[in-house]
Amino acid sequence: MNRLDDALKVRAQADCLHDAAAVQRAFDVLAARIETDYAQKNPLVLCVMNGGLYPTSEITRRLELPFEQDYLHATRYRGATAGGGLVWKRQPEAQSITGRDLLVIDDILDEGHTLVAIRRALTEFRPASLRVAVLAEKLHDRRAPDAHAEYIGLAVEDRYVFGCGMDYKEYWRQLPAIYAVKESSS
Repeated sequence: MNRLDDALKVRAQADCLHDAAAVQRAFDVLAARIETDYAQKNPLVLCVMNGGLYPTSEITRRLELPFEQDYLHATRYRGATAGGGLVWKRQPEAQSITGRDLLVIDDILDEGHTLVAIRRALTEFRPASLRVAVLAEKLHDRRAPDAHAEYIGLAVEDRYVFGCGMDYKEYWRQLPAIYAVKESSS
């Protein structure tokens, strides 16, 4: 079976964990909390590519405060369904980070190895503050030490999930709801 056929089959059989309305409410709550916490600051919002693109767009369009935006790209998956070693594709310039209040936005906090590495790398540039927002947090006991997010929209089961920025083998990031692969489909 080719990748496209596999993606179509997985989508057709997937379980919806959080429908589009629940996801939109989660984005509303995340944005309201962020708006309150950053109201008197000059934040730099950093989108973690590719998964963070969808949540970054949804959260930032709800913000009324002024902010600058950039992106970084670090990955462990590279199109697979299990993580590998961390690969940095792009880091923001040091001068844009030093002394700034940083908000990193990503799609999911799973085991957290990527977010830990991102925090470590950004902290070396001495930001004024650093917080992480994720749409989803996967519930399990495999979390890396120090892996956490200050803003979490929804909890998801310990299954392979996709939609709202999260992908199934690079497909289905655009879906407005969060789905889980059927156990027999993966």
